[in-house]
Amino acid sequence: MYSYSEIREQIDIEPIKDPDNMQAYVTHYLHNMHNGISDYFEEPAIKYLEKYPDKLPLVKQGKLIDNWDIPFPSPNNPKFKFIDLFAGIGGIRLAYQNAGGKCVFSSEYNKFAKITYEANFGEVPFGDITRIDEKDIPDHDVLLAGFPCQPFSIAGVSKKNSLGKKHGFLDETQGTLFFDIARILKEKRPGVFMLENVKNLLTHDKGRTFEVIYNALDELGYSVHFRILDGKYYVPQHRERIFIVGFDINKFNGKENFQFPDSTATTNTIKDILESNPDSKYTLSDKLWNYLQGYAIKHKKKGNGFGFGLTEMNGISRTLSARYYKDGSEILIPQPNMNPRKLTPRECARLQGFPDNFRIPVSDNQAYRQFGNSVVMPLMYAVAKQIIKSVSRF
Repeated sequence: MYSYSEIREQIDIEPIKDPDNMQAYVTHYLHNMHNGISDYFEEPAIKYLEKYPDKLPLVKQGKLIDNWDIPFPSPNNPKFKFIDLFAGIGGIRLAYQNAGGKCVFSSEYNKFAKITYEANFGEVPFGDITRIDEKDIPDHDVLLAGFPCQPFSIAGVSKKNSLGKKHGFLDETQGTLFFDIARILKEKRPGVFMLENVKNLLTHDKGRTFEVIYNALDELGYSVHFRILDGKYYVPQHRERIFIVGFDINKFNGKENFQFPDSTATTNTIKDILESNPDSKYTLSDKLWNYLQGYAIKHKKKGNGFGFGLTEMNGISRTLSARYYKDGSEILIPQPNMNPRKLTPRECARLQGFPDNFRIPVSDNQAYRQFGNSVVMPLMYAVAKQIIKSVSRF
């Protein structure tokens, strides 16, 4: 038998090269060999592993791996099963694993995010969710998704009206990534879902986008709760996001009594997440620092609020964005007698609440994008605990 690190090298697992999802099938199969879910992944996984005939006997006996030597293995005795859609680097997964959950399916489009995900969880996510049949997704208790925000076209609805055909809000979401969440909810009927998005989802397209989402979830038979929560109560970063949580009305009868977590100010400050000896490459060049100062002065004269963010060391930072790799201007760290510097990738991870044993196997630029697109993990964990508390009442 082998450790996961040994077997991944022997069977050529490279997340960046998985156009047909074969490595996703293999790693999902290995993760689910003992919980009755492996059937969803077995046939393609075995076909892929036929290239390694010395491994097949152990595979068929369920004895291929005896040591998941990865930072964040699944719990041995999970309390519930979940799926991780638009998974990114796994911030939501990590929170729900910490709450006692077992991930039975993951999907992520970005090839570099897959590298980070696999390095930490030993699983290659499936690719483009729009190409995955909802019937091929395992049964689960909780659906999780940090989905992109998209406008909805009314063209299809107008056409149906003109033809005298009925339509529902689920039909109205076709052509968007939310539709893929909705079709999975309709087919698999998990008891609970949790969706996360930017706070502007509430006002996007004059409120129409959120209205369609809410009504589609209601039409699917879920009791919907939503609130904008700020990560600053968990990490030293002002980061507002909308959380949408739903409970199957048929299972909970609208009596789930769910409450979002209370907001209690964190005692953490930006200086608490800083590395002691960051590399000099993160210090801004004279050219860039002069440009940012001039840019801020120009817009201040025009009455605009644009400009760099020199962070108060005993305070909290602005929101970390996916574009941080460009110049780092939204969060700059002052340095005595020197130009300010950008955060390091590890500091970005800490700012999002990731533990220091979270692996960062990609370039700095990719890491900035990934953490800027990720979530405040401790806030996710707080929401997860409230969901589990509600579910445990039944």
